[in-house]
Amino acid sequence: MTLTAGMGEAGAGRPPRVLDPSERTAETLFGLIMVLTFTGSLSVAQAGREDVRAMLVGALGCNLAWGAIDGILYLMGSLAEKGRSLATLAAIRQARDSRGAAAIIAEALPPVIASILQPAELEGLGQRLRALPDPPARARLDRSDWRGASAVFLLVFLSTFPVAVPFIFVRNAMIAMRVSNAVAVVMLFVTGTVYGRAVGRRPWLVGVGMVGLGVALVALTMALGG
Repeated sequence: MTLTAGMGEAGAGRPPRVLDPSERTAETLFGLIMVLTFTGSLSVAQAGREDVRAMLVGALGCNLAWGAIDGILYLMGSLAEKGRSLATLAAIRQARDSRGAAAIIAEALPPVIASILQPAELEGLGQRLRALPDPPARARLDRSDWRGASAVFLLVFLSTFPVAVPFIFVRNAMIAMRVSNAVAVVMLFVTGTVYGRAVGRRPWLVGVGMVGLGVALVALTMALGG
């Protein structure tokens, strides 16, 4: 938890990333699964241009709606995190003594970091937090939160296009399906390699696993009527 979340970026140097690699992976994977459930439901043996058009409209519309929903959920999560951070800061400032403030800080920090800090260091952090200007009474969304929500929306929505484009330019539905599936496999693999680098695993191995996970999730979604 970031104790200063919601209090502005005073003194901040390099701006934080809008989305971390795991969030980008999750949103891209979600968008791909959504569009693949539409392309996978198309019967290429019997599909005409109207069927393809209906599938494309459905896939684009669904990802547009879910991109907006995911963006709103991102904003709600950001606001909740800022609210928790302000509550933690208020508890630190209202603590009866430095030891009480140090205990609150230790509980709020990641366990690994808290375990290596000495009591005097935690108390010093408490003193510096108490010396900060008064924080706002309520948590507020800032520009970075809106950028994050916009990024979530774009990742979910734009992930539709590479998979859907073959159906726009290739008239033969069977060939379009094969090209679309190939594009989806490449996107899943690339998404997996990016995630693999972020978590310190072999990128190619995680990429292969991401392809398998994507296929399994699409099959499960379609089997459950999604």
